[in-house]
Amino acid sequence: MSNITLHTLTARKQAGEKFAVLTAYDSCFAHLVSEAGNEMILVGDSLGMVLQGNDSTLPVSVEEMAYHTACVARGNQGSMIMADLPFMSYATPAQAMENAAALMAAGAHIIKIEGTAWLAETISLLAERGIPACAHLGLTPQAVNKLGGYKVQGRDRESARQMIEDAVLLEQSGASMLLLECVPSLLAREVTEAVDIPVIGIGAGSDTDAQVLVLHDMLGLTPGRRPKFVKNFMEENDTVQDALKAYADAVRDGTFPGPEHGFE
Repeated sequence: MSNITLHTLTARKQAGEKFAVLTAYDSCFAHLVSEAGNEMILVGDSLGMVLQGNDSTLPVSVEEMAYHTACVARGNQGSMIMADLPFMSYATPAQAMENAAALMAAGAHIIKIEGTAWLAETISLLAERGIPACAHLGLTPQAVNKLGGYKVQGRDRESARQMIEDAVLLEQSGASMLLLECVPSLLAREVTEAVDIPVIGIGAGSDTDAQVLVLHDMLGLTPGRRPKFVKNFMEENDTVQDALKAYADAVRDGTFPGPEHGFE
């Protein structure tokens, strides 16, 4: 796979071609995920739960994110790397600049940041300084305590309208991508159609431009109850490599996610 860039993925949106995103946190899995044809690797602060055993993403530090981003960069075979800015690492624009620069220096090609319209100034300043940003809307795990748990967002008319407005504003402010988590499928389609930048979905139906899953979830490795939006790709494949490729192919041909993976 030739190196994937923002231009590559924006062109795919314009052409109506979907792309696949998976998390990875180390060199070995970064190599496998990218070789399987997944266009983007997310170094997620989900590592706080799947690697560290915490009950949320909140304890993860910038230093830990930079370490795992560097590991992923060493194993990557041409995928675009996106890295999360962790909890309270972008409370002010100055803080966001410093910490985003650390992740970019570690090997990220774009950073992901959770929040709504209040992020507009920060995203604009990042863009001016050559740091692409993906704005994460909907269920934002870093705000789980304020949201009252891991709940679907945007189900009422007012919050749905606000999410669309926030998406448009953040694109105008310089966001290069959006990520929608746990929002009704119809709303996700409306957001995707409202912006020209690529929209990645997780628990957001099949009409977004891309899908992302946590690696451990789609390989059936995560203990406990499986979220509704997850499919275990190991159930139909003999090897990890086959499962990773099957996921990428299913996202691109539109067979994943199915209606059973979305929310109304």
